[in-house]
Amino acid sequence: MSEEINVTAQNAEEETAQETENKVAQINLTRSEQREQAFMLLFSNSFTNTSVDNMVQDSSELFMGGVSPVAQAEVEGIISVKSELDEIISGYLKKGWTLSRISKPSLAILELAVYEIKYLENVPASVAINEAVELAKKYTIGESGFVNGILGSYVRDNGEK
Repeated sequence: MSEEINVTAQNAEEETAQETENKVAQINLTRSEQREQAFMLLFSNSFTNTSVDNMVQDSSELFMGGVSPVAQAEVEGIISVKSELDEIISGYLKKGWTLSRISKPSLAILELAVYEIKYLENVPASVAINEAVELAKKYTIGESGFVNGILGSYVRDNGEK
């Protein structure tokens, strides 16, 4: 019995140490890294229809230090207005194009950027666009110009903040 208590106490200490390490790592994430986590969660969500909490739990091992609370909150916000974001994006596609023609990474990047431009007062449109283009360069093949064009048109039509 005494050994069981010692093992349980040791496991609790290890979990607490891991939680502390995760919090420290999250504090050190840049806003760009948090945005990249949000993109990865959105991209993952395009293949599954799981809750954000389940995605975060499943993905926490992929991200050193766990998923940033900022990224999680942003993904929750995006999912809550996804149909509106997709409608906005659809309005800037060439005639005859539909969302299904856009690659999943590009669509996730566009949803993230349009959400930031439309709903996050503390993110200037120019920053959202630049970050989206950088994500597109990293995670797509030759689609950064497409992402830039859609977002640039959206900002021109709606005024830059």
